[in-house]
Amino acid sequence: MHDSTADVLVVGAGPYGLSTAAYLRHHGLDVRIIGTPMEFWADGMPPGMYLKSEPFASSLGAPHGGATFTDRNPGWNTGRPIPLSTFVEYGRWFAGHLVPYTEDARVLRIERPDGIGDGPFEVTLSTGEVARTRAVVMAIGVGPFAHIPDELSALPGDLLTHSMAHRDFGRFEDQEVAVVGAGQSALETAVLLAEAGARPQVLARTERLAWNAVPLTSPSPVDRLLRGPASGLGRGYRTWIWSEHPWTTRLLPDATRRHLLRTTMGPAGAWWLRDRVDHRVHVMTGRAVTGARESGGRAAVTTAGRIGSPWEHEVDHVIAATGFVPDLDRIGILAPELRERVRTRHRAPVLGAHFESSVPGLYFAGLTAAPSFGPVMRFVHGADFAARRIAAHVAAGSRAAAPPEETVKVLDGEGQAAPTPPHAPANPG
Repeated sequence: MHDSTADVLVVGAGPYGLSTAAYLRHHGLDVRIIGTPMEFWADGMPPGMYLKSEPFASSLGAPHGGATFTDRNPGWNTGRPIPLSTFVEYGRWFAGHLVPYTEDARVLRIERPDGIGDGPFEVTLSTGEVARTRAVVMAIGVGPFAHIPDELSALPGDLLTHSMAHRDFGRFEDQEVAVVGAGQSALETAVLLAEAGARPQVLARTERLAWNAVPLTSPSPVDRLLRGPASGLGRGYRTWIWSEHPWTTRLLPDATRRHLLRTTMGPAGAWWLRDRVDHRVHVMTGRAVTGARESGGRAAVTTAGRIGSPWEHEVDHVIAATGFVPDLDRIGILAPELRERVRTRHRAPVLGAHFESSVPGLYFAGLTAAPSFGPVMRFVHGADFAARRIAAHVAAGSRAAAPPEETVKVLDGEGQAAPTPPHAPANPG
């Protein structure tokens, strides 16, 4: 085991981690990014999945032009869904050109030995190394925060899983599977189950399924006036504010922010998925799950509607497509004494204007920032805003920050040009 130092260490190599590292490197900082680029997207999601976001809203954040999704895929226009594999390829291309020194390791523990001071963090890696760094950016994605409702918690693990736990639905061939939820994850999971030969039934609390509208590829002036401007979260004036100016969300009262998170981009299926939800998928709306139990090796799920008697659905397996809820206590790599120093509200960290927590030098990006900066932080589109803010703040407070290095301004479509790294980490891995 040996020690090394860096200006800043980024935990996670997904869209938020890669974007933040790209901006930090642009500021001339010595950056280490721990994780395999796009690993969760490549290994933790079904191969047949498509992104819900439009191409223009599916870009990682870069400090210069030529690195957006549509730069890399110029033929991908609004109204053409992006396959998961295409997005993963784009993310890895981005990493190879803007963040080439990612480290294929795991962070095991983050602590600050000086307690309440502002000394360096010590980060223990799976390689046995202990890295010392002035700042840590937590860009860990949604993985630790899979939410399963209490009403389902009595089921054993072999009968109940979260939707994020599956890549191959072939194991459910000829089985009855209940999918709990009404959003994109639930509906796409049900479709993929049906295509794998299962018999899925969707249990949705909402009275009717909601579907996103087909995007307007060439909106008229009247459409733009009535429906509002397009943004990363859709079309509409308020949506544009939450999407393109997330700093405004942080200024709102806590109750208003929570309401925005619940109601903005609520459960709905993508327009391109609607035709695939056919006779093979049994959809039951207006059914709230009230309990579940094991019955003869199968799962018995009880639901209730607004009227009528409760129903019991006996199935071979239950998949909870019930989203993700940020919870600081689930971030086990933070030492307990460090977690205790992070101010929270509703279990999520309370963040300043630059995504810094109450612990100086400890930043949070992505889903954990959504309670502070609003719903856009649940999507790839929020990565650029978060990365710019975090990098500028870290650079401003770093005595070691150097002037920005010269970087390649435009990357060609074949990915032949690559920026020169300002610093290689102490242990590239």
